[in-house]
Formats: sequence, C-alpha cells, structure tokens
Amino acid sequence: MAEQFQELSPAHVEFIGRQPLFFVASAGAEGRINVSPKGLDTLRVLAPGRIVWLNLTGSGNETAAHVLENGRMTLMFCSFEQQPQILRVYGSAAMVAPDDAERFGQYLAMFGEPPGARQFFLLDIELVTTSCGFGVPLLELARERKTLLQWASGKGEEGIRRYWRERNRLSLDGRPTGVVASDRGT
Repeated sequence: MAEQFQELSPAHVEFIGRQPLFFVASAGAEGRINVSPKGLDTLRVLAPGRIVWLNLTGSGNETAAHVLENGRMTLMFCSFEQQPQILRVYGSAAMVAPDDAERFGQYLAMFGEPPGARQFFLLDIELVTTSCGFGVPLLELARERKTLLQWASGKGEEGIRRYWRERNRLSLDGRPTGVVASDRGT
C-alpha cells in the first residue's frame, strides 16, 4: 500500500543512501517529458525537506530547461535489493550554475569536485511517497562506471565549457538550458 509523507524521515534518508541509482523526471508545459538515470556519488539530503543533486555533463540537459521553465521535478529511488520498495520525492527545484561561484563552490565541495560538474539542482520537497516495489527485479551491483568522469577529465575545463556551448545549450524541444550564463540573462 502506498504511503504519503510531507518530508523525508530518517528511514527514508537511510533508504536513499543505500541506492546506487536514482531517476529524475521533469517536464516543460509542453513538449517531451524527460526521465534520466543518475548514478555515482551525486546526491545529498540536506534536510528532511531538501535535497541537492549534482548534474554531471552528459549528452543532454533536459532537466535544466524544464527547471528554468517551471521547476517541477520528481526523483525516484527503487530498491533492487532483497527488500523491495519504491520511494518518490516530488517538489520544486532551482538550478545552481557554475557562474554562481559561491553557492556552486559550496555544493561542489560536498561532492569532492568531480570533473564535468555542470550544475546543481536544489529540490524543495512537497511530497514523499513510498510503494511496494514488488515488480522491481532483484539485481546486484557489479560496480559503478567511471567512464563519464574519465571523459570529462580528458576534455579539461575549457573543453567541457565548449561542449556545453555546442551540445548542452538547448533542450530537445529547443528551450534554453541556462548552461551558458547569457541564456539566463546573467
């Protein structure tokens, strides 16, 4: 049976901490809905009502465009372990970009400053739900893939910024992602 909560409990935080993978869902008012898997060490629970997660440079930047438009975001965690469970966190998100040096640096330090850090998303939680997860398969984690970090490290900081300008500036629906400061009016 699904349950609803206004914020994360200590048990929810512990569950989130055990998951090697989470999913981010976002959507603009029109156009495509985006769902992205996120791994590596990219999420922190700041408080029962707030999460921050690090978005590393990748092939798309849909979440950023959607957050700039309306802030709606859902995170989903599901257990692939013996005890099944699904936990969803619904809320309103704001983006912290590299040109906000003080805040970006504050969050970057929490994650050990990985190469390719593109932006952070702060999620103010409006609703938490849990459900059984009986349909989620039982899986074992072999290891994390470090390929994305290696790729970003090989590009270097200027190469990453060039990649942002060339490949991450617009969403699939042609909306600005704000990865370039001038696209946010800053």
